[in-house]
Amino acid sequence: MSEARFSYSLDDLRQLSAEVLQLAQDAGASAAEAEVSLGIGQNVSVRLAEVETIEYNRDKGMSVTVYFGQHRGHASTSDLSVSALKDTVAAACSIARYTAHDDFCGLADPALLACEFPDLDLYHPWNISVEQAIELSRSCEAAAMQVDPRINNSEGASVSTYEGLFSYANSSGFSHGYPTSRHSLSCSVIAEAGDDMQRDYWYTTARSSTDLDSADQVGRIAGTRTVRRLGAQQLKTMQVPVLFDATVAGGLLSHFVSAISGGSLYRKSSFLLDSLGHQVFAPHIHIAELPHVPRGLASSAFDNEGVVTQARDLVTAGVLNGYMLSSYSARKLGMVTTGNAGGNHNLILQSGELDFNGLLKSMHTGLLVTELLGHGINAVTGDYSRGAAGFWVENGVIAYPVEEITIAGNLKDMFRGIVAVGNDVLVQGSKSSGSILIDRMTVAGQ
Repeated sequence: MSEARFSYSLDDLRQLSAEVLQLAQDAGASAAEAEVSLGIGQNVSVRLAEVETIEYNRDKGMSVTVYFGQHRGHASTSDLSVSALKDTVAAACSIARYTAHDDFCGLADPALLACEFPDLDLYHPWNISVEQAIELSRSCEAAAMQVDPRINNSEGASVSTYEGLFSYANSSGFSHGYPTSRHSLSCSVIAEAGDDMQRDYWYTTARSSTDLDSADQVGRIAGTRTVRRLGAQQLKTMQVPVLFDATVAGGLLSHFVSAISGGSLYRKSSFLLDSLGHQVFAPHIHIAELPHVPRGLASSAFDNEGVVTQARDLVTAGVLNGYMLSSYSARKLGMVTTGNAGGNHNLILQSGELDFNGLLKSMHTGLLVTELLGHGINAVTGDYSRGAAGFWVENGVIAYPVEEITIAGNLKDMFRGIVAVGNDVLVQGSKSSGSILIDRMTVAGQ
């Protein structure tokens, strides 16, 4: 791997981390952990073929957490000079002296720390000049505008690149880091027909620019998604099957992750409290966490505490097999960390045999949701109510677009009511899923 594009090498960052830990030890801390990170990025956007923004960022930072017995202090800085590091450690130590005693705080169990570091192929610099990014954005926007003459305006197209390098170390002897990259191409346009005006967008993101969809493809999808929304209608209030398009289906997985995360569990603010070993999804649902997927958008050999990550079947035949815990939340619950400090790693909802059209036919008549609005989720009860837009489906075929509606249900019932998961899998983040068909929800309209 090459680190020449960064102002510090990985060895430099590891040395800085070690110096920070030594400063904490010299100040009397019984334990400490530190992360030093660098980031460089470029974002270019155009609108109606004219350059709108050119942004370039180069960031650096250090964060340190110190422990004086069971008292914890944390501080951070964007200055990596020796004096700034000393001041930051001193600030963290000062904070620790005023925080309350917490029996559950502290470093991860040394026995659980990663000791092997497979190359997950996460770093692919994109050597794209500003001029090239401008032309790529223009071609993406042009492809969208050419889809239909009713597309007469644009919110723009953009090309973004990012590269990061970090090192994490703690006083238990762990010290490691690696470089990462993430790039994206996006487009959003506006269509108009009479008094009706609609917008939609599309984007592609990946670790390597070679894995991105083409600018022409992104533009065409953005344009097509926009035009098909023209002529949207409202619906009467009813109970019908609901198909969550793959673009929004990942949101259901996000609600699931939040409900099984340690913070929600020990605060008793989860609708899946005490659900370990219980049926929480339909019997055909299988969800895996795969931290070591090459080029995965959420791949990592260790979590934010240095704990080794491991592939696991989180849900098997609808039964919940495990939670998502950091060391702190695990101790609060009397359990062991699952290596999820910092979040989930490549959550995969296993797809079924049906493609998108097959799901429409299976639903026969109901609502296809392509956009969700608002955040009407009660994390304690699982009650779900959100604004939505999408399409009314009749006889397995999209009939017309709909908007200004609300869909409502309870996440417990929705999870258990999943009829099918499509094989139209979309990967745009840490969770991947095909479209999800749910047997019945309340749709409120006129």
